[in-house]
Amino acid sequence: MRVMALALGGCLTAKPAYGLTEDTGGHITYILGAMRALAAREDVTAAEIVTRLIDDPSLGREYAAPMENVGPKLTITRTDSGNRAYLTKDALAADRPNFTSALLAHLRSRDVLPDLIHAHFADAAEVARAVREEFGIPFIYTAHSLAKDKAAACVQGTDALGLRIALERDAMMAADCIIGSSRDECERQIQDYGPIGPGKVQRIRPGIDQAPASSADIAKARTLIAPFLRQPEKPVILAIARPVRKKNLTALVKAYAQNPVLSAKANLVILPGLRQSIEAGEAEQVAVMRELADLIDRHDLHGRVAYPRQHTQDDVRGLYGLARQLRGVFVNPALIEPFGLTILEAAVHGLPVVATCHGGPVDILSEIEHGLLVDPYDTKKIGFAIERLLSNDALWQALSSNAEAQITQMDWQAYAAAFMDLSRKIVSGNPAAPESVTPTQLLVCDIDNTLTGCREAAARFVRYLAARPDMAFGVATGRSLVEAQRILREWNLPEPAVFITSVGSEIYWQTPGGLHYDSAFNDRISGGWDADVIAGCLADYEFLRPQLPIEQRRFKRSFTCGSQGAELASTLLREAGLPCKTIFSHDKLLDVLPQRAGKADAVRHVARALGIPLGAVIVAGDSGNDLEMLESHKAAIVVANAEPAVLALDHKPHVYVARARYADGVIEGLDALARSAGKCAEMRASAMEQAA
Repeated sequence: MRVMALALGGCLTAKPAYGLTEDTGGHITYILGAMRALAAREDVTAAEIVTRLIDDPSLGREYAAPMENVGPKLTITRTDSGNRAYLTKDALAADRPNFTSALLAHLRSRDVLPDLIHAHFADAAEVARAVREEFGIPFIYTAHSLAKDKAAACVQGTDALGLRIALERDAMMAADCIIGSSRDECERQIQDYGPIGPGKVQRIRPGIDQAPASSADIAKARTLIAPFLRQPEKPVILAIARPVRKKNLTALVKAYAQNPVLSAKANLVILPGLRQSIEAGEAEQVAVMRELADLIDRHDLHGRVAYPRQHTQDDVRGLYGLARQLRGVFVNPALIEPFGLTILEAAVHGLPVVATCHGGPVDILSEIEHGLLVDPYDTKKIGFAIERLLSNDALWQALSSNAEAQITQMDWQAYAAAFMDLSRKIVSGNPAAPESVTPTQLLVCDIDNTLTGCREAAARFVRYLAARPDMAFGVATGRSLVEAQRILREWNLPEPAVFITSVGSEIYWQTPGGLHYDSAFNDRISGGWDADVIAGCLADYEFLRPQLPIEQRRFKRSFTCGSQGAELASTLLREAGLPCKTIFSHDKLLDVLPQRAGKADAVRHVARALGIPLGAVIVAGDSGNDLEMLESHKAAIVVANAEPAVLALDHKPHVYVARARYADGVIEGLDALARSAGKCAEMRASAMEQAA
């Protein structure tokens, strides 16, 4: 496959100077990392990055080169729109028609065209849409940073943001697929733009450069900041961000100045992009730099704050390593952070973080567990969080260890594999092959720790299922649809015929035209359900804490609590006469669902829709939110690694408790049930012979 990445903004080269302009930031890292990984794959014949040609000696001559070879099978093509000046994001709009015309003309002259375009930002998506109209080439859209959240944070003029919001909405509607990096982006930010068909938004976690800082990098970083600091041996509070309002760097300086413990115990090091002077650069950059300098001066922070004018990527890596060596902290105080690449970079170096609670860092910290979330609008809380990490050695070490252990999962090769899996379906126009055999059985499995947990076992399950075309396969999970698809893709598990998601409150069917939401099940469970009444009934109880807004669904309200809290919540709802049920799992998660929802009822609904008798349904699971499903169906498999409450079902005659763990346990259970069914068939046949 030939893949083209399209990005109009920023200064893009094989060795970029991050912060050179206000839009030369994280998306450049993303594009280069993704395309390098794609180019390294055997199933990719060519990877090409297309961007604007910029002829501005103050930025660098490399941006005026029409072609740049990055590596085997990977090139950067710079299209000349007729305006060779560097243009800011807002100024790009006027140049876009000319850029589009130039790119179309260039493609017409080619003998071989790309099979797929990956458009980065909405302006590139508009160009990709024009390419698709002429050449039929499908495109994927990645937003990176959405204007609606910026508007909510009031970080830019509303007129410009209004135009961007409209352009982003058009891009989402037009794209063949949308790829996001975080749950927040996929399930909140993008969904805020209006209804988007199920399955169109996919989450693929970006990779990260896993190379740690060398001793030479760290020594160079020390030299970079030494002129600013009186006591350079103190722990470092490190921040790396472009000097724009949304990055909220001034709040970090205020937090440092207002907290006497911090200003006495640690140095503050900020890399606010690249600059020739405080007065050089775009208007927003100059304004932010002036304010930073004024805050440092006003609070007499000279000798304790470093903010060098220039730096290289080696310097950046060295500063992460130095901050780790000095047992410091990395801080991302952005008003809204669409993803949070720097938080991953800190994790590579085992550096604990304090990060904004708005956007992608929520997901990253829940998965890597190497830091604390804070309200970016509260400078006192920012300071207290940093102080907590610097003052608690045990906590600092635990978070550092988590970072080193978990960051390896953020891998560009894994990203490329997932991207190609999606791309093949988009290019073929066949997202799901129709069943060639009418199924006579239905297998519905939980995902986490039932199918996942052991990659070798998961691969054996894939082969097992491929040999059973008579068995329809579905999943029933507590996860959202986006997350269920991501986990199955990351584990190379088969795409199911049906997704039962959000603890059995939503059903999605796989069809040749894509995923279809089951509105009949929606109608079936909606009677008497009022999520606001449920939330109100359980409000103001200290033992119940609502889970994040992203976990709240139309037919699910989710909390965290202990087992006694779950029992009390169930009692409160019952005494209030509310038609609902509670599901408690993993010793801390409480879900409240409509009375007729849940995995058990959802599986029955699916079986009826497929015309499969309930006696031919097999379910498999491991956790508390599988209990009802396992107890209610006539053939159930419990894997050996299940929670104690689930293993306690071993006395029930219809439940098979496997000796094997994870997907091997599912295979073992299926074989045991098949043997049992065979023996029953033999006994029936023998009885019929004797009767004859």
